Amino acid sequence: GMVSNWTKIPLPLFKKVVIVLIDALRDDFVFGSKGKQFMPYTTQVVEKGTSYSFIAEAKPPTVTMPRIKALMTGSIPGFIDVIVNLNSPALLDDNLIWQAKTAGKRIIFYGDDTWVKLFPKHFLEYDGTTSFFVSDFTEVDDNVTRHLDRVLKREDWDLLILHYLGLDHIGHMTGPNSPLVGPKLREMDNILKKIHISLLSKEEASLPNLLVVCGDHGMSETGSHGGSSAGEVHTPLLFISSAFEKRSGPLTHPELVQQTDLASTLAVGLGLPISRNSVGNLILPVVGGKTMREQLRFLHLNGFQLSRLLQENTPVYEKDPGYEHFKIAEKSHSNWIKLYLEGNNSEILLNLGKKVLKQYLEALKTLSSSLSRQVAQYDMYSMMVGTVIIMEVKNTSFCEKAKCTNIKVSAIFILFTPAFLLPALRLVSFYILITNDLNNSGIIVHCASSNVSTFSVRFTYMNIQVFICFHHGYIFFCLQNPVVSSSRWSEVDVLILAGTIGHVLSLGASSFIEEEHQTWYFLINTLCLVLCQELCRNNFLLKECDPQHSTTVKQNFDSIGETSECENIDILAAGDSKLGKATSSAEFIKGSDKWISLASPWIILICCRLLRSLNQTGVQWAHRPDFGHWLTSSDHKSELSFLAAVSLLMIFFLVQRRCSLVSKIAMALGLLGVYSYRAAIGNVIFPWQHDSKDISKGITEARFVYVFVLGIVFTGTKDLLKSQVISADSSVKSTGLWEVYSGLVLLAALLFRPHNLPVLVFCLLIQTMMKKYIWRTLKFDAAQITVTHCWFGQAFFYFQGNSNGIATVDVSAGFVGLESYVEIPAIFLTAFATYAGPLLWAFHLLCYLSSEVSRNSAAVGHGCFCYALMRSVPVAIYIVLVTGLRYHLFIWSVFSPKLLYEGVHVFITATICLLFTAMDQNHSHKVQD
Repeated sequence: GMVSNWTKIPLPLFKKVVIVLIDALRDDFVFGSKGKQFMPYTTQVVEKGTSYSFIAEAKPPTVTMPRIKALMTGSIPGFIDVIVNLNSPALLDDNLIWQAKTAGKRIIFYGDDTWVKLFPKHFLEYDGTTSFFVSDFTEVDDNVTRHLDRVLKREDWDLLILHYLGLDHIGHMTGPNSPLVGPKLREMDNILKKIHISLLSKEEASLPNLLVVCGDHGMSETGSHGGSSAGEVHTPLLFISSAFEKRSGPLTHPELVQQTDLASTLAVGLGLPISRNSVGNLILPVVGGKTMREQLRFLHLNGFQLSRLLQENTPVYEKDPGYEHFKIAEKSHSNWIKLYLEGNNSEILLNLGKKVLKQYLEALKTLSSSLSRQVAQYDMYSMMVGTVIIMEVKNTSFCEKAKCTNIKVSAIFILFTPAFLLPALRLVSFYILITNDLNNSGIIVHCASSNVSTFSVRFTYMNIQVFICFHHGYIFFCLQNPVVSSSRWSEVDVLILAGTIGHVLSLGASSFIEEEHQTWYFLINTLCLVLCQELCRNNFLLKECDPQHSTTVKQNFDSIGETSECENIDILAAGDSKLGKATSSAEFIKGSDKWISLASPWIILICCRLLRSLNQTGVQWAHRPDFGHWLTSSDHKSELSFLAAVSLLMIFFLVQRRCSLVSKIAMALGLLGVYSYRAAIGNVIFPWQHDSKDISKGITEARFVYVFVLGIVFTGTKDLLKSQVISADSSVKSTGLWEVYSGLVLLAALLFRPHNLPVLVFCLLIQTMMKKYIWRTLKFDAAQITVTHCWFGQAFFYFQGNSNGIATVDVSAGFVGLESYVEIPAIFLTAFATYAGPLLWAFHLLCYLSSEVSRNSAAVGHGCFCYALMRSVPVAIYIVLVTGLRYHLFIWSVFSPKLLYEGVHVFITATICLLFTAMDQNHSHKVQD
């Protein structure tokens, strides 16, 4: 009565707590039609039982490890946890598991071994299962369930955590509409029924037990996760206990809460302190059965913890609306306590209590919102140093290339040299250190409170971006044609410059990043139209050319070639004149080739339009049905099988022409193995099959294909080594490159899902048409061909169904042919399947430039430099943009995933450039000299 208990932790509300976490459990799997059909017991408890149901909203990135941290700490993890998710380190932040162990709670865990890595030595008993082997639907859950009967009979535990992975694996492999989802949900329903009945049978009169059912994240319409779509961030959250009142009345839609609210709620329920860095709110209905004094006590504890966290992170916390609301609620709470201690039991006390509850809830919501916005802490000094280093490495390489090609460096380039940037870095560093010392709060508060500083930083970033775009565009086209740089640009050159600059500038808008595929689709379509115009000019204006003038142009072209020879410049770059191109192509186009050449851009446009209908990507229209969804439905397996078979035949026809006889046989057998693998796992069927009941993991079939992939790549590598070491025969090197390329195509065919095989077919078809009827016809130089490859590579990245969201990564490709999770092969296969489009186009560029005997040996070097330029400039500018937009509303959901994609792509680009350098004969001769 008269003694305050404000310094004491409240007693626990529940004796035993069981947390059942079902990985990738979407809210509609419980509250939708699937829940009523496949989870009848859970649906009955939700609608008529003693339970409270909510929809918990998860923050991106929606992958397992960050979500477990959010559930147990109540904090919002950083985006870097997407990478750390592959090998989770021990969690050092204050969390519910540590608090429970410190309080003497006995914890048992079965399921995803991520928990064991995050909380080592915290569990009385545990049995972890790997979460990355997505081909396993049954054993991964059976290894959890086999412990249930034994552990539910025991009394030597207080907290039981079960993490089931089967549903997530089914989503990755077959999607949320798979026929395998229903049986898995029914299995989970039976497990929940067993646990609930067991908890009810062992309850004591003093304290009830609690069953919590939740998901760490949901899944997208393709079955993956990591992004911020509604299907990925909305998960069910159920509290089931006899302590709650039985539901009655009409069923209402579940209330939306934050996933971080679970940590605070469970801490109160178990009688534990709320985690220090938690930004979650107490879910009031869970403690709604307690007295008004206890409810206010719980809310005050939560508000006090949030206000302390705000004080630690904000120097002017007194002006925060949430803190002001909390102080008002605290004062009202004090008045309520006085009335309560005076023995006032009138309606005034009840109404005042409800008012205080409302004030506390409003304060908690505002405090949580303020803390969530301030959760990101940035080391600006390190970010600036990293940005400057990236700029310096890039610009140093440009200077070296400019010296080799005798290009005059423009005055603007001085702004990006070490002599300018290093003093600028010192000034910026001094400025940051001074501001940090003045306010002792980091750069966040300073930038947020100083409009002048914020404007100056953004203005500087804007100027750097514009300067880099136009200056490197200038260098790019000087490198493209250093001898005749004064000649008039063609429409293709103008489009390349405008398209590159336009794409880079678009990276500053979140909507353009979400729908970046539209940018690339527009650019390649426009490129096809410009190519059509060039082909028409070459064919139909050729007859009007003066033969004498043509001869003069040809002589000029030859003289330019002689001048360029000493400089090791791509001779074909000198043929920039439109009339010169028309004259030099007159002998090439004969008969039907002329009309095929004219039709090629239109055929490519048709192919691109068909590919756009195959996979919906991006954000705005990703939910709309596409041809891929129609093919992958169980009702159209015959159509998918026919399409896969025809696609594999087309792949063999398009690839085998440049391979040796042995490689042709290996390619044919490998493609047959690809179809057998897909039939084994149930994606397609053979003509003599009437059903696909005999489904396996396809381990043997996939490894059968891997043998032929390695055989073809080994044969090609042997020829390459022979051409580099024993003899300098260009034909041997060309054959070796094309065979390695064929091996990569076979690997892509194995990893692609069956409905995506047409993407590979159209990729090969477009490459063949452009090589035979466009590039040779128009006499494109190495720079123009390189940019074309880069653009189409990016477009095919999105044709595969990829986006700038993590949810579109096909994790299942990393486990093709693996019996268990092996980290390095799984990462390699996943990365290859994701970036197959850019990789195949880049390798085709190397094969084409190396095999064209009409080109100077410097063409490969120029192609390598242009390829690196096309990748490095957007990435460098995007790093500057992300730094300037670090407080943007969509920094974690849009800009950060894009940065992750770009980082991996840069790593792949560096590997490709190493291959270019190894194949560059001109570079090899210099090294030997």
